[in-house]
Amino acid sequence: MTTLAHGVSDAVTITKRNLIRLKRVPDLIVFATLSPIMFVLLFRYVFGSAISTGGISYAEFLLPGIFAQTVFFGSTTTGSSLAEDLKKGLIDRFRSLPMARSAVLVGRTVADIGLNLVSVFVMAVTGLIVGWRIHTSFFHALGAFLLLLVFAFSISWLMALLGLLVRTPEVFNNASFIVIFPLTFIANTFVPTNGFPAVLRVFAEWNPVSTITQAIRNLFGNTSPTLKISDAWPIQHPITYTLIWIVILLGTFIPLAVRQYGRSALR
Repeated sequence: MTTLAHGVSDAVTITKRNLIRLKRVPDLIVFATLSPIMFVLLFRYVFGSAISTGGISYAEFLLPGIFAQTVFFGSTTTGSSLAEDLKKGLIDRFRSLPMARSAVLVGRTVADIGLNLVSVFVMAVTGLIVGWRIHTSFFHALGAFLLLLVFAFSISWLMALLGLLVRTPEVFNNASFIVIFPLTFIANTFVPTNGFPAVLRVFAEWNPVSTITQAIRNLFGNTSPTLKISDAWPIQHPITYTLIWIVILLGTFIPLAVRQYGRSALR
């Protein structure tokens, strides 16, 4: 029990350190919020008129996809920050302290939830300005935002492992782009998948980015009976499928990242 209490205390300390760093480097928050605003305005007004979303406004179809993309991109902060700390030798200094091995990683991922929360808030305000609306209850909407943040937290652990493997922020940025680009664009984030080629459509239907998008669309009420969606099981049960992925990601990448943290610090 004492060991657990010490581990929690260490994680809280590292979380505070990372949040203070965000406060002292406001550029991180500025650029984390500018990107989703740019995507909202670009897709809403440049591509929106050319995309058919069958019965709902494109703004309401688009915003859940932008939410999913934003938290996915936001999770890369975890990996790039760890790669930077590793490059500067800060991880070695943490290793010399009497602290839990998992504390640095837990503190990093939890702090990045705060950054994602700011991005989601700014994007929600932008969405309301361009015509996005929530048509369900307060608790449904709250559930959508919580599911989104928990999904982001699980992705952060994947990015943490990647950041510890590549060692430098520059390499991490290139490597993470290879993962993020197909997952966020071969999905139902920006357009319905009905017109996709067969192989891409199947990929999109089983892509967790598609299901988190569909889940929060359902929870926000951004759907329409006339908007045809896939009959694939993940799209028909998006919350369940997303929760399965969250469990898989956390169960797989938390132990792998903690083990790699120990190895990386000793190299």
